[in-house]
Amino acid sequence: MQQSLAQLSDREIADIKFAQEQVRNFAQAQRDTMLDLEIETLPGVILGHKNIPVQSVGCYVPGGKFPMVASAHMSVATASVAGVPRIIACTPPFQGKPNPAVIAAMHFGGAHEIYVLGGIQAIGAMAIGTETIEPVHMLVGPGNAFVAEAKRQLFGRVGIDLFAGPTETMVIADETVDAELCATDLLGQAEHGYNSPAVLVTNSIALAEATLKEIDRLLEIIPTAGTAKVSWADYGEVIVCDTYEEMLDVANDIASEHVQVMTDCDDWFLENMHSYGALFLGPRTNVANGDKVIGTNHTLPTKKAGRYTGGLWVGKFLKTHSYQKVTTDAAATLIGEYGSRLCMLEGFVGHAEQCNIRVRRYGGINVPYGEAAPYREAAE
Repeated sequence: MQQSLAQLSDREIADIKFAQEQVRNFAQAQRDTMLDLEIETLPGVILGHKNIPVQSVGCYVPGGKFPMVASAHMSVATASVAGVPRIIACTPPFQGKPNPAVIAAMHFGGAHEIYVLGGIQAIGAMAIGTETIEPVHMLVGPGNAFVAEAKRQLFGRVGIDLFAGPTETMVIADETVDAELCATDLLGQAEHGYNSPAVLVTNSIALAEATLKEIDRLLEIIPTAGTAKVSWADYGEVIVCDTYEEMLDVANDIASEHVQVMTDCDDWFLENMHSYGALFLGPRTNVANGDKVIGTNHTLPTKKAGRYTGGLWVGKFLKTHSYQKVTTDAAATLIGEYGSRLCMLEGFVGHAEQCNIRVRRYGGINVPYGEAAPYREAAE
């Protein structure tokens, strides 16, 4: 650990800590909204729930192609805010050795165990265990197609955050912004991989045409053009709509992982969009902010999964468990009578007897064995 930290400058360490502070602050604010609950729903009937951290989590931090320092913040630091008592982190070697920035981010994030181990080997080791690694209860973090498939196969044996596919980005824009901004935001995510969809949705033909020309220009100078050019050629789209309402429908249907909105009605899109990973509102922010530093989590749903789930957040590391207690004889009798009759309505005699024995003991009502508790009027 000290060797890794020694390879980083003070400014690099400060940058990592700044990013983690933003992630921690937002995660803590989210955690503070998740309250335990206890309520008396009827006299003598107490119901409640508790938010309990998952007891052990394995965080996978990709690093084979690019050392994903930020992924450590998103998984390790967020799990730490949730109060997970055992956090282990795995990352592959980068250029044959541990990447010092990734190791530092894992350490500062709060990992209790750190392993330089990548791919499906890391996923298997964390989920199933080895001679030296105790298995965890949950796996989180992005990865390549092999990592995603390993998580899919292990789901059930352990929990997972979500099924993550290739990075996706969408730019929703009108004539209030220019082509350079749109093209930069599209290619900024297209460089992730050869199969990363990038989509412009606009109501301006002029902006659409100008953005296509600007993309061609940028692909001549961006160092990652080898990846971005293939991705744009195979998965890039420009969709021109007539109205903002049509743009909204297209965006909700595609349900992209990242949605950058740069229009004169950004808040309208915030109010009306329902299917996406994360929104980036206005020209002053961008997806890279969310990926690296601003504080929202970058592990997000892809492949239309935004229709039914959000991304990784502090709540994913917490399990909400309910409880109940009955504190008076009168409540035990009342609930037992209803329970008895409803169980018999479904044909569950054993269930009904769980209720009946309490009606007899706490209510003094002699319910014949295997029968439904009488209605109170009939009993009287």
